Amino acid sequence: MNWMDMTQREFQAALASSSPTPGGGTASAIALGQAASLACMVADLTLGSEKWSDGWPAAEHVQQIAIPMMTRSGILAEEDSDAFDEVMAAFKMPKDSDSEKAHRRAAIRGGTLQAAKVPFETAEVALALLKALTDLAVHGNANAVTDVGVAGLLASAAAKGALFNVEINLQSLPDDMGVALREMMPEMLHQAKLDSRSVMEAVRTRMSK
Repeated sequence: MNWMDMTQREFQAALASSSPTPGGGTASAIALGQAASLACMVADLTLGSEKWSDGWPAAEHVQQIAIPMMTRSGILAEEDSDAFDEVMAAFKMPKDSDSEKAHRRAAIRGGTLQAAKVPFETAEVALALLKALTDLAVHGNANAVTDVGVAGLLASAAAKGALFNVEINLQSLPDDMGVALREMMPEMLHQAKLDSRSVMEAVRTRMSK
């Protein structure tokens, strides 16, 4: 399902429904797209004014990473719900014989691993944006610094929400599956907390000037 083709009202209705998709992983990817869009707005407002020329390098950097994210986030939202739908389909596979049970188990595990990989990428992308926002808050257009703050909150939510989905999927898999994801998750969560705090502090400091 291409959630980006829906109106906001339609997506909210789908999210509120009893259907398992879209869920938190899809919502995290959509939040990432909103964060990237807000960041682009502040970058544009910074690059369009000589008054904020000190912020042009930060704004250009944000644009370089945020513009592609606006498209990628929609793809990740779609991939996230598709991956979970595949897991649900695997659970409905026949299990009458030993071979059917083995095939079903392999399909469930393979689908679950993919359902962990997609939000993992969402978290990676969100962290890249979050890391770039502190400089934009410090040097960008001061009139839009709170928009940087909202972008930071959304990017933080996208990263942390996506990591929730990675973790819950990995918990249902054997320890020898998704090893790299398991090893990287703690540091990613720690970095999300640090970078989120950095953005918020930069926004508060700029607002007080």
